[in-house]
Amino acid sequence: MAQMHDVVIIGGGLAGYTAANHLSGYNLSILLLEKAKNIGGRARTNKVQNQYLNIGPHAFHKKGKAKSILERFGVELHGNSPKLNGILLDNHIEYAAPFTPSGTLTTSLLNWKERIEWIIVIAKVNQLDTEKLTGQTFEQWVKQVAPSQKVQSLLYILGRLATYCHAPEKVSAKLIVSHIKSVMGGVLYLDGGWQTIIDQLHHRAVISHVKVQTHVTVKLITSVKHDIKLILSNGDEVLTKYVICTTSPAELNKMLGEQADLLPPVFNAFTSVRGAALDVALTHLPNPKRLFAMDMIEPIYYSVHSNYARLSKDGKSAVLHVFKYYHPEDQIDGKKVQSELECFLEKMQPGWKEFKITSRYMPHVTVNQRLPQIGAGHMQLRSQTDITGLYIAGDWASPHSILAEGAIESGLHAAEEILQKEKR
Repeated sequence: MAQMHDVVIIGGGLAGYTAANHLSGYNLSILLLEKAKNIGGRARTNKVQNQYLNIGPHAFHKKGKAKSILERFGVELHGNSPKLNGILLDNHIEYAAPFTPSGTLTTSLLNWKERIEWIIVIAKVNQLDTEKLTGQTFEQWVKQVAPSQKVQSLLYILGRLATYCHAPEKVSAKLIVSHIKSVMGGVLYLDGGWQTIIDQLHHRAVISHVKVQTHVTVKLITSVKHDIKLILSNGDEVLTKYVICTTSPAELNKMLGEQADLLPPVFNAFTSVRGAALDVALTHLPNPKRLFAMDMIEPIYYSVHSNYARLSKDGKSAVLHVFKYYHPEDQIDGKKVQSELECFLEKMQPGWKEFKITSRYMPHVTVNQRLPQIGAGHMQLRSQTDITGLYIAGDWASPHSILAEGAIESGLHAAEEILQKEKR
């Protein structure tokens, strides 16, 4: 006998649990399926030797829409905001980063003309109506607002910092600048890592009678009369009125089989945002003053997150991340990239290996399933698909946002679409 549920949610990450929590108060039977043994997706935090390691560097936007959505579900976010008075490296020369008022005034990176240009550009960003950037690439916008090459480089760094995207000639200025504005409102590094968000959402969903199954893969999604049938990897079959799929577009296409032709062609054209991460825990920092740095030529980021959030059981160790942003056309040599990240860390924290508790290198991290390129095709995204009862959510499924903002917003929107249909 097939299981019967009103809604099946595929994916136990931020999008899936946001949808589950929003639907749980409306007398619907809800099943959430997660293919991994552990819930969380890319918001998962691994506990390794009593250290809490996110999957690469994560920062939560203090003034983004996602925060207000989570607070609606009672999610508490504990942590602190990092300071950005760190270092920028240009041709191996260190400069004070001009990301704070004092840094802007004192850095030797910029001459006075460039300094004034930088101040004016940042003021414009804060006041900018991003709707006016529709149809422009981020590179086009940067070259319009900043004549100086150094100020252009600083804007590209801010774009990477806010979105992980390293393709200014391809990406939407509207979306990238929107995320820059959000990041300039401040971010949080979270005590215990991002798993704390997932755990709170999971607990609330379970006590609201959402059924959660892990280590189960959906092999096939097919239409049966007025319902949708899911065939699972454990041999079970599930009948449901609605499905919210939060997987990648490629996984959704595979699950749909021949029905995948009913999805917009743009789903097959998405490029993911990728990078490499070196996550490190040390007994202490060899140089405790060096907490944040970025390279102006190589797209590399470094930050000590444990100075602002409790990321170990005893709260005494130093947890940091070094990250390389990939361009979509990069040919990746994993060992070479690892050497680059370790060498960059050696510049910041000489002799760091002597104090290592644990480290983890991941040469291929998918940060977001969709590079936010310009073009009408990418704006066709909506929650409801042309397959009756099938809805999409995830970091790639919002035309307006990516990352956690896109995942949480789209999860809420898909749930709202189902509720509106139920009312009709």
